[in-house]
Amino acid sequence: MKFDFQQRFSFALRNVFRQRARSAGTLAAIALGVAGLILAGGFVQDIFFQLGEAVIHSQSGHIQVARKGYREGRVREPESFLIDRPDDLKRVIGEAPGVQSTLARLGFSGVINNGKRDLGIIGEGVEPSAEEKLGTYLRYIEGRPLQDGDLDGIVLGQGVASSLGLKPGDRVNLVISLAQGAVNTLDFEVIGVFQSFSRDFDARAVRIPLRAARDLMDNDSAHVLVVVLDKTEDTDAVLAFLKNRLENQGFELANWRELSDFYDKTLKLYDRQFGVLRLIILLMVLLSVTNSVNMTLFERTREFGTLLALGDRRGTVFRLIMTESALLGVFGAVTGVVAGYVAAVIISAIGIPMPPPPNANSGYTAFIRLVPGEIILAGVIGIVATILAAVLPARRASRLNVVEALRQGV
Repeated sequence: MKFDFQQRFSFALRNVFRQRARSAGTLAAIALGVAGLILAGGFVQDIFFQLGEAVIHSQSGHIQVARKGYREGRVREPESFLIDRPDDLKRVIGEAPGVQSTLARLGFSGVINNGKRDLGIIGEGVEPSAEEKLGTYLRYIEGRPLQDGDLDGIVLGQGVASSLGLKPGDRVNLVISLAQGAVNTLDFEVIGVFQSFSRDFDARAVRIPLRAARDLMDNDSAHVLVVVLDKTEDTDAVLAFLKNRLENQGFELANWRELSDFYDKTLKLYDRQFGVLRLIILLMVLLSVTNSVNMTLFERTREFGTLLALGDRRGTVFRLIMTESALLGVFGAVTGVVAGYVAAVIISAIGIPMPPPPNANSGYTAFIRLVPGEIILAGVIGIVATILAAVLPARRASRLNVVEALRQGV
């Protein structure tokens, strides 16, 4: 009895449905593993997405443009990296495809005084209305955001407000040292207290209107232009476009991932943790399928002995078993993808309350993000794991001693 491919496929398919109980157990193991991989992968992707959006829409924007050397030299000589005529540069950046808006920021460091004590701060002069549109992940726990009419308004990070006991309506002084050696000071009214995703940022951050920062620093320039895009996934393409136009003019550009050490470290932490989780799920699938296949083949020892006795080659038996396993893998993977998709939709409709990530201020609600690549990968892993789990049992079955195989169960 010799099989061509079509006959072998048909025979393998009948065997899958003939061993219903055993096949159902194997399918359940594969489906659970694939669904688990989809849910774990979607959960991790959502963490990365939400963390990235929090960084973008509370601090960095998608891309930042500054004078070359600013990131290294801003602490020692910030005055050496000023962008003159920032409005002209904003118009050039605005011509890039995918750019939604461009914001100017003027950075400074100094001391904030509440009349009783001082605290070192890192401040920014910002464009209030544009920053409010960008800062969708910036939560105001007291007061409100800056508005264009708040010429003497200031907003504080939660850590700054807590350290100095400040609340909206209080008056404070900002004191900074100018490059020429002079000291400048301005009086401000606290408008609001904000909470970003990063506790370290909130412990030192203050923001004032850009016009007030220019008065305080006695210049009309900016240190950084923050580029906001229509879509985060366009970041690399827009960055490459802008680099071609601006790098030869003495500017350096960085995307939000390069600007956030916090994001990079958190991503590595979660990636390693969930990498281990994926490995555990894969091993569980392998062990479950291997056990199920071994039991099935043990029950069918006489069947394989009969095939060999009728003149079938050992390779034919091996290919028959592998075809059955591949079919089980495909059926299990499809079932797992459907189950994982349905479970992801249900879980996302409810949401998963999450505690704050390391060094973060607040928790958030996680979802299962259905990424086509992750779903396909989970299905492929389910099929490949099933095929690999069947290799050794199929090899043993194809090498059975015909006489001993025929005596099995007698």
